[in-house]
Amino acid sequence: MATKVLMEALSPTMEEGRLVEWKKNEGDAVASGEVLAEVETDKAVMELVARSEGTLLKQLAGSGTTVPVGSVIGWIGAKGETVPDGQPQAAEAGGRAGGQAGGETAAPAPKPPAPKTAPSKEEPPARPTTEGRVKASPLARKLASEGGLDIGTITGTGPEGRVVKRDVEAAAAAPRVPAAGPSARPPARPPAQGEFEDIPLTQIRKTIARRLVQSIGPIPTFYLTTEVDMERAAEARDALKAALGEAGKVSFNDIVLKAVASALAQHPECNAWWQDDHIRQWYAVHLGMAVATPDGLITPVIRNADRKSMREINAEAREMAERARARKLKPEEYTGATFTVSNLGMFDIDEFTAVINPPEAGILAVGRLVETPVAMGGQVQVRRRMRLTMSCDHRVIDGATGAQFLKTLKLMLENPLALVF
Repeated sequence: MATKVLMEALSPTMEEGRLVEWKKNEGDAVASGEVLAEVETDKAVMELVARSEGTLLKQLAGSGTTVPVGSVIGWIGAKGETVPDGQPQAAEAGGRAGGQAGGETAAPAPKPPAPKTAPSKEEPPARPTTEGRVKASPLARKLASEGGLDIGTITGTGPEGRVVKRDVEAAAAAPRVPAAGPSARPPARPPAQGEFEDIPLTQIRKTIARRLVQSIGPIPTFYLTTEVDMERAAEARDALKAALGEAGKVSFNDIVLKAVASALAQHPECNAWWQDDHIRQWYAVHLGMAVATPDGLITPVIRNADRKSMREINAEAREMAERARARKLKPEEYTGATFTVSNLGMFDIDEFTAVINPPEAGILAVGRLVETPVAMGGQVQVRRRMRLTMSCDHRVIDGATGAQFLKTLKLMLENPLALVF
């Protein structure tokens, strides 16, 4: 009997998924546990795997299609077996995404599939475009960008000629053809069609939009700004690197994360969630750090950050940021933060206000270090200074409460030895 392939809830907040790429074609043999497709959720690109074995009889959703969670997107069964045709359809009542009820056949895979080579063809398919844009999966575009490849020069072997991961890998492995002298020019960009281009929303951008509406409207937010002297922190950072080399290399963001985590441990009233009929104060500090990706913002979470050393925070923050940009985070790695830090200093931003990520009650916006003339002991000195702005949910944090937290944070940043105790 044929079983269904469902669009599953691959993250806690996922309501719909966009099918990036089928890893199995109709008629292919499928073993239980094999990867069937890549799906873009609201936070990452994840995988569906088969829960039964047989033949992939039908794909009801093509690459690029967005369908609600729980929809039937394909069928697996015995070769030659008849199955319903048509568009993705809602599963019958009683079935559940990610379970066996109702014959579902998909689930998240813990490991990525091995790279595949492009199938051999006598004539490669033409690169189809839609309104001047090459059809390619988000993962393929990212890999091409990182490898310095022009996505428009890569032949697609995915559904309808879509450029997929294996095509980029094959192009990267192929020998580069040198330009034919000084007159060679890069491929011309396809001409624009019309006066504008409508860019479809990615799943992460949809989630960002929904969360911002939830935050800005209902949450009574106020802002507190302070300026911190980072001269001693900078000197301590330089001394650490000089003494330990690469092993002692930490960023200013690592220092801020460590200081915020330590300050929150002293001010649990700021390390809290608004829960409609009660306030939840957390004993552990699970620190979210905003990371910009090509598709939008995501906040990996450093768990128990108040109990970790600077070196541990440095290693974890670096590794999680890299995987966040590659859309490889697991749901449990970007949910459950108790407070968030957003740093735009590396983009030359002096000061800004960040939007609270509910149910958290606060978020800290970090600006860049600026050499500023400061009057000290009757003399003017040039010191490296940094502005911090805290957005507070007034239902949880009062003005004085937020100010006391910032005072503690400022003390720690201006006296780095305080972070050791």
